Amino acid sequence: MKRICYMVTATLPDDPTLAEYLAFLEDGHVDAVVSHGAHSAMIVRLETPPAAQHRVMTQYIFPTRELFDRYIEHFAPALRADGLRRFPPDRGVRFERAIGEIV
Repeated sequence: MKRICYMVTATLPDDPTLAEYLAFLEDGHVDAVVSHGAHSAMIVRLETPPAAQHRVMTQYIFPTRELFDRYIEHFAPALRADGLRRFPPDRGVRFERAIGEIV
């Protein structure tokens, strides 16, 4: 079985929003995803040019496609809604998602 890497990249407009977003991830969001099927997670602050917005990628590793699909169907909607409530587009925050098989 192939493991699944689920990546969420947030683009954040300023230092205070970056700090708030990192606290959100570290104070429960990442643990919630892990408790619902991922076996590990990593928060990566992406390097950007000095004048660019901040970017943070969170990578979640799921042991199987089935566990990932279960997470997406049953748990992701509520977690995404919470994230969007705290970091809506009108605050200048943008989210991108990517999924891939680990080879």
